[in-house]
Amino acid sequence: MTSPPKPPPTLLNQTIRTPASRRPGKWRIADIIDGRALRVKLTAAALDNMSTPQAARKQALNLLHGAIFRGRLIAQERLQQGADGLDTARLLAAVQDEVIHALYDFTVTHVHRASNPTEAERLAIVATGGYGRGVMAPSSDTDLLFLRAYKASPHTESVVEYMLYALWDMGLKVGNAFRAPIDCVKLAQEDVTIKTSMLDARFICGDQALAEEMMALYQRESIKGKDAQFIADKLAERDARHARTGDARYVVEPNLKEGKGGLRDLQTLYWIVKHMYGGTSLEEVMKAGPFTDHEYAVFIRAARFLWTVRCHIHFVTGRPEDRLSFDLQPEIAARMGYRDREGQQGVERFMKRYFLVAKDVGGLTRILAAKLEADHKKKPEGLRRFLPVRPPQPLPEPGFMVDTGRISTASDEVMESDPLNMIRLFTIARREQKDIHPTALTALTRNLRGLTQTVREMPEARALILDAILGGKEPGPTLRRMNDAGVLGRAIPEFGSIVAQTQFNMYHHYTVDEHTLRAVETIADLEHGRGNVAPLAHELFSVIENRRGLYLAMLLHDTGKGKGDQQEAGMRTSRRACERLGLPGEETDLVVWLVGHHLEMSETAQKRDITDPRTVATFARLVGSLERLRLLYILTVADIKAVGPAVWNAWKGQLLADLYHNTAAALRGGRTDEAGVQGELERRAEDRRAVIIDRLGSLPPLLLELETAYWTGFDEGDIAWHAGALAKGGDVVTTRMAPEGGAVALLVSGKDRTGLFADLAGTLARLGANIVAAQVFTSRGGRIVDVFMLQDIRGLAFGADDPHRLTALEKAIKAALDAKPATGGFKSRTGRREAAFLVQPSVQIHDDISADYTVVDIAARDRPGLLHEVAEVLTEMKLSIHSAHVGSYGERVFDAFYVRSETTAAGHLPKARKEALKDRLMAVLSREEPDGPQTPARRLRRSRAVDSF
Repeated sequence: MTSPPKPPPTLLNQTIRTPASRRPGKWRIADIIDGRALRVKLTAAALDNMSTPQAARKQALNLLHGAIFRGRLIAQERLQQGADGLDTARLLAAVQDEVIHALYDFTVTHVHRASNPTEAERLAIVATGGYGRGVMAPSSDTDLLFLRAYKASPHTESVVEYMLYALWDMGLKVGNAFRAPIDCVKLAQEDVTIKTSMLDARFICGDQALAEEMMALYQRESIKGKDAQFIADKLAERDARHARTGDARYVVEPNLKEGKGGLRDLQTLYWIVKHMYGGTSLEEVMKAGPFTDHEYAVFIRAARFLWTVRCHIHFVTGRPEDRLSFDLQPEIAARMGYRDREGQQGVERFMKRYFLVAKDVGGLTRILAAKLEADHKKKPEGLRRFLPVRPPQPLPEPGFMVDTGRISTASDEVMESDPLNMIRLFTIARREQKDIHPTALTALTRNLRGLTQTVREMPEARALILDAILGGKEPGPTLRRMNDAGVLGRAIPEFGSIVAQTQFNMYHHYTVDEHTLRAVETIADLEHGRGNVAPLAHELFSVIENRRGLYLAMLLHDTGKGKGDQQEAGMRTSRRACERLGLPGEETDLVVWLVGHHLEMSETAQKRDITDPRTVATFARLVGSLERLRLLYILTVADIKAVGPAVWNAWKGQLLADLYHNTAAALRGGRTDEAGVQGELERRAEDRRAVIIDRLGSLPPLLLELETAYWTGFDEGDIAWHAGALAKGGDVVTTRMAPEGGAVALLVSGKDRTGLFADLAGTLARLGANIVAAQVFTSRGGRIVDVFMLQDIRGLAFGADDPHRLTALEKAIKAALDAKPATGGFKSRTGRREAAFLVQPSVQIHDDISADYTVVDIAARDRPGLLHEVAEVLTEMKLSIHSAHVGSYGERVFDAFYVRSETTAAGHLPKARKEALKDRLMAVLSREEPDGPQTPARRLRRSRAVDSF
C-alpha cells in the first residue's frame, strides 16, 4: 500500500516571522542560573546571619528572587528576538526548577535540618499540571505536590510551610498539595482533574525514590487499563468547556487557552495520547501517538505558535491573561513580526494565522477520534454478546457505507483513487441525514491535496460543488462541515482565500468565512420561512427567477476582502469562480453584479433619505430591474443578520423594506426620473395615510401636516403609536420598547426652535443614552416629530431593567423642549478595547445627492455627545437639519445630515461656506483621541494612518 499524499501546506507551516540570523540559539540553564554559585551565596547568607534567622531569610529570598527576575528578563529578551513560546515556557520552567531546588536545599540544610531522617521525614517535591510538563507561561501558577512517605511529621510540615511562605513572599502564585502516594492515587481515581494533573507529574528535588514509588503506584492503579474512561472524561470536559465559551472557533476575540481550537484542546490531545502510549516530553509523547510525521509536525507548530502568543500576552499585560482582546491583537501582531500589506493590516494577517492554527487543531482532534474509534470499539455486553454484530451497510456510491450510524468509507483509497469522493462524502451525509465517521474525515484530510485545479474543472466536479451549495433545505451544515475539513476552500479557491480571515473592527463578530456561512444559512431560513424576520424576503422567493445566482453571490460576496477595493476585487474573484463552475454568461454577470453591489442597498437605506426622489431615482437606475432589486434585498437582509448578535433590528428592516417598495414602484412605473419617483412616493404615502385613517378612524392634525418622508418612513404599527401619543396635542415625550427588542424608541414632539436637535442629542448623551438611529421631521406649522432609538453603554435597550432611568429621561427631554437642556460634561465610555482602533475622521459635503438639500456625511470614532457637538456646529453655521441618519458600527459612527441654509434661499451652500463647515466639523471629530496603549504597534499604525472598514 502506498503512503497517503501529504496534505497541502497552510499558513501553519510558516515559522515565526523573525529572520533566522536574529533568532537566539539553544540555551543551557547553567548559562542563566549558576546553581552552584547560588547555593554558595545562600550558605553564606545563612552563616553570616546565624544569630538573626529573619535577616538570613530576607537575604536568601533576595538572592532567589533575583535569580527568577534574571531568568524572566532573559526569557522575555529571547522571545522578543524570535524564540518561540514553547522554548520560552520551557526556559521559565527550568528557572523555576533551579530556584525551588535551591530553596529546598537552603531549608533542609540551614533552617529545618534533620540530622537523622526517619521514614516519616522523607519528602519529595513534585511539579504537577503545566509546570509538571516543563512549560510555564510568564504569569502562570506554580503547581507543587509535597509528597510525604505516609503521614505528616512536624519536620516535613515545617519544611513545607517555610518553603511555601518563601515562594509566596517572592510573588509566586503557588498551587500546592501535601499528600502521601496512596492519597494521590485515591484522589486521582475520584477526580479526573487531579488525575490529569498527576499525569504530568515531574520530580524536582528531595527524595527521588519516594517520587518514583508514587509514580509507579499511580501508573499501576490509575492508568493501566483505564484508557476508555479517561478518554470519555476528557472529551466530555472539552465539550463542556466549548459550550461555556460559545462553541465557536471563529469569534474575533478568542480565548487562547479555553476557546475552541486553543491550547486546552491541544493539551487534551496530548493527555489522551500520553495516557494511551506513555512518554515524557511533549515531542516523545506525540511521536509515539497515532499521527503521521506531517500531523506530528502540525501539532508541534501549533503548540509553538499558541505558546508564543500566550507568552507575549502575559509579558505585555503582566497578568495571566488568555483572552486575545482587540487592544492586545495589534501589539502581539507587531511583536511577532506581522506587518501591514496592501489591503490587509498586519493584525488581520496575524489573526488569520491564529484561526488557521485553531482549524488545524480541530483537524488533529478528528484524526485522533478516528484512531480511538478504530482501536477501542466497545464490545457488546450481556445478552447482546450472543447477537450477531451488524456489519457496515453499503451505499449506492462505490466505497461508501454506513458504519455505526455514520457515513464512512471502505478504505483510504476511496479518497485517493477518486478525489471527487471528498465532495460526495458531504452530499451523501446530507442525503442520508447522518453524521460523518471520523475515519472518513481522517482519510479526507490526508488526501486533501488531490482536489487539484484539473479535478475542480471536471464537469462532474462542477455539478457536485453546486449540489453541495444548493441541495437540500439547509445548506449551512453541509458547507460548515466542508469548511472545517478544508474541502470547501479547495473546491472553491476564492472562498479558500477568506478562510480564517478577520476584519479588525468591533462591528464584525466573526471571521469572514464564518460570517459568509452564517449568511448562507440565513438565506435558507428566509427562503423556507424559518423565523419571523423580514417576511418580505420570504415572499420574494416565490417570484425570483435565479435562486442559484443568489446563493452563489452570498457565498462569494466577501471574497474580495484583503485584496484592495473589496467590491472591485470581489467582482473579479466571483467571475473567476462562476466561470470555473460553468455558469452561463448571463447568470455569471448577475452574480458578479450582486457581489460588486452587495453593500449599496444597506448604505442607501441607512445613510440616505430614502424618501428623497433623487435618492430613489439614483438607486433605481443602479438596480435596473425588479429581479436584481429582489435578489439584492434578500442578499442585504441576510448579510446584515449574519454580522453578529443584535446587529439586525426592525428599524433597519423597515428602512430596507421601504427602500425596496419605493424603488419597486419606480421600476414598475417605468419612471426612474425624479419627477416620476416623486409621484410614486406621494401615492404610497397617500395609500398609507388612508389605511391608518381607516384603522384608527382619525389622525392628529400634526401628523397630517407632515411630509411624504414621514409616511413612507414608518410602518403602520409605529404610526398608530405616534397617533395615540399625539392625540391630545401639546408637547409629547414618551417611550416604548422597540417591537424587536434591543432598543427603546423615544418619541419627541414640540415647537421647533434653533438648536433644538442639538439640545435633545446632548441631553440624551449626558443621561448615558446612545442614539443608534434617529429620524426627525418638522410640520408645516413648525412643530417637530422626532424619533430616537436608544441603547445603553452595554448595547442593551436603554432603561429596560430600570424604569426610573426612563422616567428621568422623559423629564430631562421635556426640560430641553422648554429650552432648559441638561448641562455638564459627557462621561466617556472608551476603554482599552475601543482605543485599539485607529479611526480616521472624515467629512464629506455633497450637492448632488438631493435636489433641495446639502448632504453632510461624517465618519468618526463613536463617543458620547458626538451627535450633540455636530448638531451644535450645524446650528452655529445657520443650517437647519431636515433629516438625520445616524448609524453606529462598532467603534465607528457614520452619520448623514440633510441640511439647508437658514440665511439664503439657495438649496446648496457656496464653496467658502462648505470649506468652513468642513473645517469646524473636522475639529469636532478629531477633538478627543482616547487614551489607548501607547505601544510600538499603535505608533506604527498611527504613522501609517491605517483605517479600513
